[in-house]
Amino acid sequence: MTNSAALCLFRLSFFLFTLQVMNVGRISAATRFYQFKVQTIRLTRLCQTNEIVTVNGKFPGPAISAQEDDRIVVKVINMTPYNTTIHWHGIKQKLSCWYDGPSYITQCPIQSGQSFTYNFKVAQQKGTFLWHAHFSWLRATVYGPLIVYPKLSVPYPFKKPFNEHTILLGEYWLKNVVELEQQVLESGGPPPPADAFTINGQPGPNYNCSSNDVFEIQIVPRKTYLLRLINAGINMETFFTIANHRLTIVEVDGEYTKPYTTERVMLVPGQTMNILVTADQAVGRYSMAMGPYESAKNVKFQNTSAIANFQYIGALPNSVTVPAKLPIFNDNIAVKTVMDGLRSLNAVDVPRNIDAHLFITIGINVNKCNSENPNNKCQGPRKGRLAASMNNISFVEPKVSILEAYYKQLEGYFTLDFPTTPEKAYDFVNGAPNDIANDTQAANGTRAIVFEYGSRIQIIFQNTGTLTTENHPIHLHGHSFYVIGYGTGNYDQQTAQFNLEDPPYMNTIGVPVGGWAAIRFVANNPGLWLLHCHFDIHQTWGMSTMFIVKNGKKVLESLPHPPADLPKC
Repeated sequence: MTNSAALCLFRLSFFLFTLQVMNVGRISAATRFYQFKVQTIRLTRLCQTNEIVTVNGKFPGPAISAQEDDRIVVKVINMTPYNTTIHWHGIKQKLSCWYDGPSYITQCPIQSGQSFTYNFKVAQQKGTFLWHAHFSWLRATVYGPLIVYPKLSVPYPFKKPFNEHTILLGEYWLKNVVELEQQVLESGGPPPPADAFTINGQPGPNYNCSSNDVFEIQIVPRKTYLLRLINAGINMETFFTIANHRLTIVEVDGEYTKPYTTERVMLVPGQTMNILVTADQAVGRYSMAMGPYESAKNVKFQNTSAIANFQYIGALPNSVTVPAKLPIFNDNIAVKTVMDGLRSLNAVDVPRNIDAHLFITIGINVNKCNSENPNNKCQGPRKGRLAASMNNISFVEPKVSILEAYYKQLEGYFTLDFPTTPEKAYDFVNGAPNDIANDTQAANGTRAIVFEYGSRIQIIFQNTGTLTTENHPIHLHGHSFYVIGYGTGNYDQQTAQFNLEDPPYMNTIGVPVGGWAAIRFVANNPGLWLLHCHFDIHQTWGMSTMFIVKNGKKVLESLPHPPADLPKC
């Protein structure tokens, strides 16, 4: 090569490098555009072909990817006969409460034939998140991953993995889930279990007609992989494991953790978890297994595991699959062991001087039959109607957007009297005060509690045994929180131990069966935010409330005006 040619090549390379650097600058603050067509498709699973609701005809739905501080714009077009919304689970929606997504809370649903464009920034957030429908039980099939990568100049706090894969853990029903929710409400009884668990939409060989419906990952021996686990199920907490492989947790709910190595993990619905797995076993095929964690007694649930393949490249086609061993379905110790291992990567600034203390009981109630139940025949305990509550208030879903009513100062749609402590104190864990027929009634209401901007909040969630006690996945919209403590039995301020140095920073916490959990956070995001159990059945029954964070006094501390295309009820 001549000197002239070499110089030209150098100049071309430098020019291309300069363009790349300029492009990186743009990408680091890019706007990512997506279009979601919510539509029905015919899908064959478990020997049956049924109509399900999807996004863009995909099950699971398409992945959204961005970088920290990017703006995400998603036009959602509803082509189904059902109302719908999309929630961006774990995205804090700083100053963008209008785009959070829960139906009748921050917006009216997107009606059939209508559209709405979500427009929000993933400000100072990175990690694995989940998007899903937030109307009725549509998120059973309307869900997908939302991955926010670090800025290009920011490395992971661990050695860069060879590759990564996203693993969506789901539940599948053969019945129409919108109709199923209505049937449950009309019966007053419990819901049927899912017909199958799925891993990336596939149930695996343990189910009928599913020997070929198996998700598979191709693995290079001796390489380390990042698996982004997401529990997209609607009513079940689930264990996950890989045969003969160790799992190292490095992130939970989009926040880095100190590395913690275990043989299995448990994820509650809505929770995400990044794990590192090294292919350090003999070349072969290994099972990835998903199975139930069911802590409640006398509850019907799906107990057949979903199976996927962790397939080493070079394994023979007829290799025997090494089976994975899951914990038994009610292994509370396995769940506690994983939770005990979660710590923030570094020391964190946990709020110390608390402005508002809340003590919130969560549990299942039995209410009397009402006019919604045909012939007043309910299938709950003692011919009653199952309900759920927080501080014995069963949330009544409104038929307007509560955020819009709050913003426009409209009266009559909600009240500001959600109690900060339960109205009646008793032995919460060990049962109802007297008898089921009279003492598990819950009051009904659409109630909220108001916080000043910047308030430092502590909440004790107390599980109750009024009917049955179980691990409840509690999710807070608009904020993450420090999980500073948890334990069994009734919360006792004198004996409870708090971690105020490096607690995990989460947005969804499993409140232990027969126990309590304590969280702290700063209410620094103006708007109206839903707090609810992430079991859809419990939210349907009323285990929800709302937090209103008032505007602050500085610039960028006030809720903006509503978008022009906000759906109407």
